[in-house]
Amino acid sequence: MKLPPLHATRLRRAARHRFGWRKLRPDQLAAMRAVMKRRDTLVVLPTGAGKSAVYQVPATLLPGPTVVISPLLALQQDQIAALNDRDRPELRAVRISSAESPAQQAAALEDIRQGRARFLFTTPEQLSNPDRLTEVRALRPALVAVDEAHCISAWGHDFRPDYLALGHLIRGLGRPPVVALTATASPPVRDDIIARLGLHKPRVVVAGLDRANLFLEVANCATEDYRWRRLITLLGAEERPGIVYVPTRRAAEELSARLTTAGFAAEFYHGGMPAGAREELHERFLADQVPVMVATSAFGMGIDKPNIRWVVHMALPDAPDSYLQEIGRAGRDGEQARALLLWRAEDVGLRRYFTGGAPDPDELRDLAALLRSGPLSRTALRERTGLGARKLGQLVALLEQVGAATTLPNHRLDSPQYAPQPVDAATAALAEAERQQTVQRSRTDMMRAFAETRSCRGQTLLAYFGEQMPRPCGHCDNCHAGDGVPGDGGTTAAGRDPDDTPFPVHSSVRHPEWGSGLVLGYEADKMTVLFDEVGYKTLSVPVVSEQGLLVPAGD
Repeated sequence: MKLPPLHATRLRRAARHRFGWRKLRPDQLAAMRAVMKRRDTLVVLPTGAGKSAVYQVPATLLPGPTVVISPLLALQQDQIAALNDRDRPELRAVRISSAESPAQQAAALEDIRQGRARFLFTTPEQLSNPDRLTEVRALRPALVAVDEAHCISAWGHDFRPDYLALGHLIRGLGRPPVVALTATASPPVRDDIIARLGLHKPRVVVAGLDRANLFLEVANCATEDYRWRRLITLLGAEERPGIVYVPTRRAAEELSARLTTAGFAAEFYHGGMPAGAREELHERFLADQVPVMVATSAFGMGIDKPNIRWVVHMALPDAPDSYLQEIGRAGRDGEQARALLLWRAEDVGLRRYFTGGAPDPDELRDLAALLRSGPLSRTALRERTGLGARKLGQLVALLEQVGAATTLPNHRLDSPQYAPQPVDAATAALAEAERQQTVQRSRTDMMRAFAETRSCRGQTLLAYFGEQMPRPCGHCDNCHAGDGVPGDGGTTAAGRDPDDTPFPVHSSVRHPEWGSGLVLGYEADKMTVLFDEVGYKTLSVPVVSEQGLLVPAGD
């Protein structure tokens, strides 16, 4: 059904009158129009680009409440406060979570039921309760918005096992249309989001990943002392606040102490801290009471702070996915900001270590056998196996991918009718885990390639996400040094003549050894291809052309 122009007009009017937004960006409007068509939608927009508007504006026009599923209570609270501060009944938001008492949860549901509120914020854990799911389904939601949707993907940089059941939970809500939102999702993450949420022929909107106000800078540090001195130099020259990302909890604690001793007041943040302490630090940072936050990747989601002036990485990130998400927290006010990556070759070995070894085949076999004994809840499985929630989630995800586990409508886990025998299931799951680790290593290789490139960093980074930049970005160290300066006109995003690209961007190809792949982009005389089995590879265009290394997938 073609959407009448009237719908676009209504969306713009609602954005202006109810939210005060005088203009909608084309990508926002395209996603909103898909939502108004009751079409599943996946939206990838950079941090601070108005992803929430994509579901909030249509929600005011749809005939029913909108359920918003988000992983962090602090992130939810910020969005709830922003909606309720407008003091409009049609924008009122309520929440059911572990932070509310049973009486408050009942009142929130009643407010939705009586039309006194339109947005219901919640978490996957709440919907995992069958009684709660029934209550929310009875509200007849018109839309489900899944925020930070990359959390559902094992490829995502903030994977959360409790998100894995979301596709089943949404079906339990009566399967209303779904809009999934994230600030960074490479092609495999997008595919995973679509598959795990069960999105039906979704409209995928990926736009605006380049941040022109963010200066990208990389330094290869020969020694740890040089890395420290580069950090001190930045702190002496730049305004506060800022974030320093480090790879380990110990590094966060040690660096924050060293900075404070050097006269730069700093705090540390990591996932091993008590929840109350993390929440307090989060609030203090938002209130400009922490000038320098030294943190692991655990510090990030929910940081809706406009005046972060810089983000420094004190080691090579694990992948461009997490790097783009983390630097995107700087300069959200539109003012100039810096993203400085200080890396050493030794960082790659650390990332290899974090990737971890293969899962225990005995644990996979025993879990597959246990599932054959009958449906069990995740709590029961944890008690029977002694596995932690995260590890159990990862093993279940592997078994699901090889047909040895399935999630039932009542959220219990079971073994499918034609599941492989436990030993065979463990073997297949182990092979799948090894494939995933190969792809993960390739993502770290792409991060290193970004750090080492002498071409435009903006083009290199966006090529990983399958996006093309018409000309060098002009806001990276290489562009300022002259290495990323564009050539003559009539070139592709990577400065290549269109007639000199052996395969179109986003075309499917096949390699005799690596199998099927997707062409993501070109940079100078190189091309980036994402292969299903071995991950990201950077190939020489002349070699590909001369030796016929790739052929169209259909040949």
